[in-house]
Amino acid sequence: MRRLPSVLALAASTAFAAQAALAQTAPAAPAEAAPPAAPQTFESPIQNGKGEPIGKIMIRDGASSLVMRVTIQPGGLPPGWHGIHFHAVGDCSDTAKFEKSKAHVNHDQSKHGLLNPEGPDEGDLPNVFANADGSVNAEVSSETPLTGEGALKDGDGSALIIHANEDDHTTQPIGGAGARIACAVIK
Repeated sequence: MRRLPSVLALAASTAFAAQAALAQTAPAAPAEAAPPAAPQTFESPIQNGKGEPIGKIMIRDGASSLVMRVTIQPGGLPPGWHGIHFHAVGDCSDTAKFEKSKAHVNHDQSKHGLLNPEGPDEGDLPNVFANADGSVNAEVSSETPLTGEGALKDGDGSALIIHANEDDHTTQPIGGAGARIACAVIK
């Protein structure tokens, strides 16, 4: 009978040792999520109606929006507010009017205007302000992607158009923004 308590004691000490060994084993680390992909970037010169470079755009495309910096050198634009829009075709070759860039990017046929209850269309962007010396340093965002479905860099690309006047964000078709005075190709 003495053997049974010894066997129980041995079983208990073995279970305790196994439990202690498990307690000292570090739990498996949870699988780490892959770091987010670096935003895709794009850069393009902005040209005026004479085909001369006056600045550049720099686009960073993220998971839910893109951020675009617009930089224009002194003398590049008339001072004041200017409407800017993404246009459907990446062609700035007709520098007199930039009409080869066609209408706004607008896959779902929305009305023009950031303040329009039936808008905005995908080409609508906030205005930029040219300083007294004609320079611009602005950053705007858009939900229109650089790549992928409904993207700016589709088969025929797109263009950033800068207009002579500010966009009122409601009037059809371009918010009273006036003539196209500068253009940057996005391809």
